Amino acid sequence: MNSIPSSSTSLNGASVNGSTPQAFPEISPSPPPDSYDGPNHFSSHSGHANGNGSILDRHDAEIVNHLYQSGFQTGNYADTVLHVHQGHLVTYRLHAIILSRSPFLAHLMSTSGNGNVIHLNLERDPEVTHDGFAAALGYLYSSASLGLIHEKNCRAVLASAHLLGGMDELCSYSYDACRRSISVDTIGEWLSFIDTIPPPSDGTTTPDLTQTSIFGPYGQRLRDDVFNFLVVTLPQSLDIHPDSSKAGGNGRDMLLQIFSRVPFDLFKTAMESPAFEIGSDQTRFKFAKDAVDLRKRGIARGAEETVVLSNFGGSAIHITRKMRKRTLWKVNS
Repeated sequence: MNSIPSSSTSLNGASVNGSTPQAFPEISPSPPPDSYDGPNHFSSHSGHANGNGSILDRHDAEIVNHLYQSGFQTGNYADTVLHVHQGHLVTYRLHAIILSRSPFLAHLMSTSGNGNVIHLNLERDPEVTHDGFAAALGYLYSSASLGLIHEKNCRAVLASAHLLGGMDELCSYSYDACRRSISVDTIGEWLSFIDTIPPPSDGTTTPDLTQTSIFGPYGQRLRDDVFNFLVVTLPQSLDIHPDSSKAGGNGRDMLLQIFSRVPFDLFKTAMESPAFEIGSDQTRFKFAKDAVDLRKRGIARGAEETVVLSNFGGSAIHITRKMRKRTLWKVNS
């Protein structure tokens, strides 16, 4: 396979590779961030006698550093071109031996008519952004790519890592970043995301796996995390307690506003859950009715949601929904 000419003055992803120079961290031979609990890739040398372990660790770290800076960032001595189509075209100059660490990219290289040039169309996977894909691609070269992950792109990194495959540590790291990013400030965005993920099948219907497949098992985990935030963490952070006398008006109003935007399946499960401890059954019933009233003006428009207070068996609160029939007008001739 012929080497593709490259210059050390151009950055992979900048002039030809799809990212600005600032997107890539300057790294030195050092371990991943302290918060990363992934495996120690250099531990195999730690048992060397005569103190050679630390020398060999530095040697290995320098190799990884060189691969990331000269190989991924600048694309030196590249033998493979990857064209990524997602909104706009981004081109990477990369190395087949590194790309083969990804089962997905290894398959593309082996089935491509021209193994030196690969085209990847991500137009149907909006969760896989250029920013997130670049971080996952860089992780094939070095864990320094973890330094690129933040609250705004962690979900895109997770989707990209799961797509490329063979990156369990990166998936776990970016998933943890996603989970930590769920807050009052970001819950609106997370609700929009959850609305695209079908709820677990009840056995009577076949779930749409298109959206969940890009996240694998992490899609349902994120849905569960958002649910736990809504039902447990959020009421506590707004100082709403089972003792209704301690529930502040502003906190309750904010909780109502948030639940007025929750997709129905999640709203129903939350209102009926015993973990949603905001007061007595009467208090929860009143809250659910107020939330339904707000939902009529927005997310529940076109449907009729009803709250029922039961005095026996299971949950005391029951939420039902039926779609309103369209009004048919008769035209007299």
